[in-house]
Amino acid sequence: MSLSHSDLARLVADLTQADRVLHAWVCLDPAPRAAAHGPLTGLVFGVKDVIDVAGLATRCGSPVTDDRPAAVDADCVAALRAAAALPLGKTVTAEFAHVSPGPTRNPRQLSHTPGGSSSGSAAAVAAGMVDFALSTQTGGSIIRPAAFCGVVGFKPSYGAVSRAGMQVMCPSLDTIGWHARDVDMAARVAGVLLPPQRCESPRRPRVRVLPAQPGYHLEPAALEAVRHAGRTLGDAGYAVAQTEAMPQSQELLRTHGTVVHYELTRALTALSADADPARDERLSPRLRADLRRGQALAYADYEAALARLHAARRRDWEADFGDADLVLTSSALGPAPHGLSHTGESGFNKAWSVLGWPCLHLPTTQDDRGLPLGVMLVARPGMDPALLRWAGEIHSLIDRRDTASLPSLNRSLP
Repeated sequence: MSLSHSDLARLVADLTQADRVLHAWVCLDPAPRAAAHGPLTGLVFGVKDVIDVAGLATRCGSPVTDDRPAAVDADCVAALRAAAALPLGKTVTAEFAHVSPGPTRNPRQLSHTPGGSSSGSAAAVAAGMVDFALSTQTGGSIIRPAAFCGVVGFKPSYGAVSRAGMQVMCPSLDTIGWHARDVDMAARVAGVLLPPQRCESPRRPRVRVLPAQPGYHLEPAALEAVRHAGRTLGDAGYAVAQTEAMPQSQELLRTHGTVVHYELTRALTALSADADPARDERLSPRLRADLRRGQALAYADYEAALARLHAARRRDWEADFGDADLVLTSSALGPAPHGLSHTGESGFNKAWSVLGWPCLHLPTTQDDRGLPLGVMLVARPGMDPALLRWAGEIHSLIDRRDTASLPSLNRSLP
């Protein structure tokens, strides 16, 4: 059912009021529009402020960007609008989708970080403001906010969704995905944005449980969430086995750091101190430091890192996970940390972003403070539709939350 003009006006007014606490939105469109009918009729969504929406500025979470409105929609926004979904506005991002956070608060615990860089998108979905929200990921910018805010987060295979109309910071890694209130909603969006794919066999997937990665220590509650999910699937008849950490995981992390700093610096060359010192001073101290790090990198270092990245993407899935269809692991080291001056540790996500494999966060429980916890499913590259299809049944088995207590659309913050 489509939304009337009065319904939309009331919704925008309600969101404006609720956002005085949450700060998930950069701006709301006072008169959103979409096709009259389509597969997403009646759904409303947010758009991370690195993706163009016609008539709205793309500021990338920075005061140094142009405030002129975009002339046309990004490809992904245009496709969703054509499917009759309504873009309500732009959601907050960390500065240039990197690490310096915006003002967004976590709707589950307002004094805890919502994660980043797609903080506004995850928070808006978690607060029941929208059905889904477009996001992006370079390291952990979709999966980690989904984990911290307790929503579904989907990062497709690298290159699966067009980036036309996105402010790309790291061409070798940046991927458009989305946050959604449940797996079914994430799959409906995928039906519009992902290329059609022949359905696989309806058999249950084989699952490998990966409880740890070298150099990272999971908090007990996060580790238990992974182990509980693995036990539950095994009890339900799934073929489940534990696997050791990927042998190349530390190399993937080093590769990620070099590629990100080199490409981000080149993307923001016009904002560097040599180009315009006055504008450079308006960037956050953390971003300025990372730009200096990127400027110090030699092209030979970047070229070597890029070669490692491409070699990793050519590596067979079977080399690490045999005949498994899915990897079950943690989405974050633990629940959302306290404080809003940082977005949490993304290291547990970076290896998957370098590989370019599709990842899906599933919220499953919470700790004794009410902070969300969950798990991540990773599939073979290009198996995005199968991942979403399998995730529906898996989530129904491992989800231990009281779903009646979760926000629904149009509800304000408690």
